[in-house]
Amino acid sequence: MFLAIKEIKREKLRYGLIILMIFLISYLIFILSALATGLASENTQALESWNAQKVVLNKNANVSMSQSILTKSDLKKDALTKDEALVGQIPVVVKNSKRPQISAQFIGIKKEQFIYHDQELIAGRKAKKNYEVTVDQAFKAKGYQLGDKLALNGSTKKYRIVGFVKNAKINIAPIIYGTLQSWKKLRQGMPTLRAAAIVSRNPDYNYNYQNCKTYPINQFIKKLPGYTAQNMTFELMIGFLYVISLIIIAVFLYILTMQKLHNYAVMRAQGIPSSTLVKATISQALILVLAGLIIGLIATMITIKVLPPAVPISFTPQIILTGTIGLLVTAIIGSLIPVRSILKVDPAQAIGE
Repeated sequence: MFLAIKEIKREKLRYGLIILMIFLISYLIFILSALATGLASENTQALESWNAQKVVLNKNANVSMSQSILTKSDLKKDALTKDEALVGQIPVVVKNSKRPQISAQFIGIKKEQFIYHDQELIAGRKAKKNYEVTVDQAFKAKGYQLGDKLALNGSTKKYRIVGFVKNAKINIAPIIYGTLQSWKKLRQGMPTLRAAAIVSRNPDYNYNYQNCKTYPINQFIKKLPGYTAQNMTFELMIGFLYVISLIIIAVFLYILTMQKLHNYAVMRAQGIPSSTLVKATISQALILVLAGLIIGLIATMITIKVLPPAVPISFTPQIILTGTIGLLVTAIIGSLIPVRSILKVDPAQAIGE
């Protein structure tokens, strides 16, 4: 460690460039990870707030709640408990003459069931009547206020905002909570239409009567439009950044080792064991990565503070821990590549004897 620190102090510019590269890579990893987590959260925010474990849909709906239709005959033997709720979902375009137009998801629910009771209000109250709605806080950020009246998909009848709720997004779109009866009117379905899905908090719940099929929540989430492709894209980008950091550390340390072979030979001739030189190389890599990581963390936190609330970013302790461990492991692996050259140093040949 002493040798590593002394050398870094002596070659400030050279090692400063390596720290700069590590900083840029760690900054990108943290920002991309935070964006990936934020976007994933906006896909599943509502499902997490419901603590959903199972979803019952029409077996021909391609695991999509917005395409699912469950009739009275399908739900004839449902036997719902306090852990189950009937849900209707339909995409809507929200219009108000004084506010910006918003694409949203209308979720129809029943007042007697847990989704209604578990809404986390930040303003106003819960909807009690057919043409009353509570909306995600994203509407508030767009300038909508309590009492505003909304036209949904060009409906002639207006829906009044009576409350704003927290954590109400699905598939990135903000949610409008209304009654199941309102959902049926928007859906313009057959008279026997009852719901789009049954959502259950019970991991052991199963209901597969007639056209119904029960899906674990993870399977349902993976089928959300764009969810899996989005996550895989971010994972691939982050993986490439780790590979790039490994290459940068290995190349820089290898070049520096080649330039210092004469010095290593002298130290070997003085009786300094190879293990000490190897430890100094690994310590050097860890110090450089830690310095870059700390600067990257500070820059990421500053960036998140100045970003507008509309940017879906979530910088969690898990991201910090994963990114830090990942880069430190990368540093160790990268530092092992020039070790072979150090171990093969022949003091007599390098000094020219």
